[in-house]
Amino acid sequence: MRLSARLTALLVVLLAASSLFALERGKDGFYETGEGVRTKKVAFFHVKVYQIESFAKELPAVKSKAAMITLDTDKKLEWKMLRSVGAQKIKDAMREAYEMNGYSDQAKIDAINAPFVGEVKDGATVTISYDAATKTTSLATGGRRASVPGEDFMRATWSIWFGHIDQPSLQDALISKLK
Repeated sequence: MRLSARLTALLVVLLAASSLFALERGKDGFYETGEGVRTKKVAFFHVKVYQIESFAKELPAVKSKAAMITLDTDKKLEWKMLRSVGAQKIKDAMREAYEMNGYSDQAKIDAINAPFVGEVKDGATVTISYDAATKTTSLATGGRRASVPGEDFMRATWSIWFGHIDQPSLQDALISKLK
């Protein structure tokens, strides 16, 4: 009986400790899977472009970048600009990122890029979200919003951050909170 009591006490302590590290849903119902900073190399320097956080309503079965790409649940990426960047530069970067990940439907890419107008100022936010019920990916910034249908487009969009990217450390940061 004494050994059983010790074993029970140990299990209680282990369960309590594991709950300290478990992801908890935010008030909006989303889990934060990770966060990082997008940098871009300019000459000899790396400049910070935006801070980005990744969220999902449900967690993937495994901790992997591929699982985040294919995860068919409500999810979102939120950027906070750390410098002002011209809309055309952002549009070009998005086009290149889609291309790098093998996606080439220019009409859908142009549609999702439509909210980028003028300059995206330091401190501005950009939210890219996926609605699993309607299979629609949306991008909102500066009071403008665009939506593009299709699960294939969602996978292509999430591949920008979890697929082929010139900053692999950002990918790791965006899944760092998954177990």
